[in-house]
Amino acid sequence: MRWTGILLSVVVAFGTPALADDWPQWLGTQRDGVWRETGVVEKLPDGGPPVRWRVPVGGGYAGPAVAGGRVYLTDWVAAGDAKPAPDASGRRVRAGKERVHCVRESDGSVLWTHEYDCPYGIDYGAGPRATPVVEGDRVYTLGGEGHLVCLDASTGKEHWTVHVAGAEVGPVPAWGMAAHPLIEGNAIITLTARPNGVVAAFDKRTGKPLWSALSARGPGYCPPMAFDAAGVRQLIVWHPEAINSLDPATGKVYWSVPHGPVENDVTIATPRLFRDEKLGDLLLVSDAWNGTTVLKLGRAPANGTPTAEVLWSKGGGRNPRAAGVLHVLMAPPFVRDGHVYGVHNQGHVRCLDALTGEPKWESLAPTTGADEGKIWSTAFLVPHEPTGAAQNGNRVYIANEHGELIVAELSAAGYQEVCRAKLLAPTNTDAGRPVVWCHPAFANRSVYWRNDKELICVSLARTSQ
Repeated sequence: MRWTGILLSVVVAFGTPALADDWPQWLGTQRDGVWRETGVVEKLPDGGPPVRWRVPVGGGYAGPAVAGGRVYLTDWVAAGDAKPAPDASGRRVRAGKERVHCVRESDGSVLWTHEYDCPYGIDYGAGPRATPVVEGDRVYTLGGEGHLVCLDASTGKEHWTVHVAGAEVGPVPAWGMAAHPLIEGNAIITLTARPNGVVAAFDKRTGKPLWSALSARGPGYCPPMAFDAAGVRQLIVWHPEAINSLDPATGKVYWSVPHGPVENDVTIATPRLFRDEKLGDLLLVSDAWNGTTVLKLGRAPANGTPTAEVLWSKGGGRNPRAAGVLHVLMAPPFVRDGHVYGVHNQGHVRCLDALTGEPKWESLAPTTGADEGKIWSTAFLVPHEPTGAAQNGNRVYIANEHGELIVAELSAAGYQEVCRAKLLAPTNTDAGRPVVWCHPAFANRSVYWRNDKELICVSLARTSQ
């Protein structure tokens, strides 16, 4: 009894053991953008959290992946003073190399770098867009010009490369290949520039094609997502003409709901699956032109085939300053406790009722910090829901384009900021102003974030008192 009492006192004093986690792909372990680690700070320290290490890198929008004690990141570097010149297809391209870096998580030391020639002819050409995917002993990357590469995670040795865009496949989209690849079973699934197969699956061990599906005027930029919805495993592919559900094993199309065509093909923000006790599984998509749509997912009574119907769809048309609606450009929205939280394409963080689209509130405090919005202003919203710990259901970490990390409480009642700290310099000027447009990774009670000059690791661990 005496030792039990002492142990309980220790638990009360120091809390439950901290749970560390990886962030091995786009939006983390479960690909839902939720940070589940325990043992992190409730409030950022005065003067900002401590930087564990910094590593010089080249340009890019791709976020880091963290797995197995290593951090993986892609970038692009120009070939000296090379000037843009026409290639065989007539595109003006600039010579350079795409690179994949692997650094040790504990100290930032570079373990290996894999590089390949990759002339760039895409707009917003700072570098790659897609976050690496790490599974087991392999890391997979998708470059801005369409190189899908499989490397040994420990050594950087190349296992295979497949081109999913380019002269032999189809024209590279204006803003490059940006849809984060998805590992599903024995396949890696990615968008392609092939007009009669804008989504394709490849054997993840060999790179051998498995299937391709869907015809569209272009692939867009939205990552493929796999969900268990209405009792069926479904691959969701949202291209500029429709929202689609496929069998991820075969590419068979279950359903398609017309949506668009989306202007400039900017289907970007990750679709979100959520559940209502009465309505069942619901799917949300939002784009900068058409606004937000929520689909109700079900199954046909006759044969059990997955189905989808529009529950609600609201937008402000071509008015980028439309009030009371949510037009998301880049940063994935999320749904919690029956409400949608997302960043409007003018920078307003907005809250809507998830079942009706009714607006609840908006705030520019996390983005422009002004009375007016600014076109394409964005921030990445990362809910913190620690596993096995007392839930702080409203806590959200916000990484804005100014390089600031904000801790805030988001609920149906409104936006309440706890604290913020400047972590990175906004070095990218493709938008006509300095920005950081890269989603950070959260793992090992730290945040990993990059601009066009450095990758940093900042500790968010709660120290023992």
